[in-house]
Amino acid sequence: MSGNLLFALLCLTGAGGGGAVAEDVPLPRPRPRVWVEPHTFREAAGPNFNSTEVTNAPTDCNQRLQAIAVIELLPRLIGPDACGGGDIVRLQAVIPAGNGSRIELRPAPILRCAFAESVAGWMRDEAAPQSDKLGVPLRAVETYDAFECRGRNRVAGAKLSEHGKANAVDLRSFTLADGRTLGLTDVKAAKEFRDEIRDSACRRFTTVLGPGSDGYHESHIHLDLIERRNGFRMCQWEVRTAKPEVTAQTSAQGIRQGASQESSQESSQDIPQGIPQLSAQVPLPLPRPAIADSRPRHSRKL
Repeated sequence: MSGNLLFALLCLTGAGGGGAVAEDVPLPRPRPRVWVEPHTFREAAGPNFNSTEVTNAPTDCNQRLQAIAVIELLPRLIGPDACGGGDIVRLQAVIPAGNGSRIELRPAPILRCAFAESVAGWMRDEAAPQSDKLGVPLRAVETYDAFECRGRNRVAGAKLSEHGKANAVDLRSFTLADGRTLGLTDVKAAKEFRDEIRDSACRRFTTVLGPGSDGYHESHIHLDLIERRNGFRMCQWEVRTAKPEVTAQTSAQGIRQGASQESSQESSQDIPQGIPQLSAQVPLPLPRPAIADSRPRHSRKL
């Protein structure tokens, strides 16, 4: 009995020693912090909220914007964390300088008033005149994204995007009065037009991202008014053109034709003088007559 008890104790000791190895296994990374639903208005509004600034009267920015655009005044956007803000509007359309047909934004983005004023001014003073140079006025702008409480490029745990502060908008294309759609990243759209749109956007906004910037903006243009140290601005939009596929094919055909001509010339030079050259179109012999196959054929229906 004593021998069996000693053996059992040794087994338990060995099992306990194996537990030390398991403790060395690395634990998985913790998940990103989940927003906890606030229980009071103070928690939801955040530490920077000032109740004395709450009013239903239009702000100075609202009044300036209403002179050049069609907007809807919205209540304060609240959290989570630093998301949202005050003086929020829905930018529905922009009124051109010549009091023509308004330029609609589809879908209408939710933006801070100060940023919406910059977007409306840019469309009114820069984008619309560039469209007029094409002979057709601008009628609509297709948006891709506006206010959304998320990290940059939708990466979990990343720094808060300007979209989360309603201080950014993504654009896809312009629609003209004749029904044409000009994609801002479309390589088939007029390059000169897209060059002018990019240059004017980079003068107006502190961040302009498009194709060639970071891989996240290949199909749309990102605009925002983030404030950086020393007034640093970021303009990263590569205006691309279609690859000359036809020219490459033509060039390849030309190379093959040139090589064929050189080969024929070299072959003719190798033939001694006085010996007649045979024509390249030598007739082929007639095919042999088909031999009848007298063997029985069997087939099975599939």
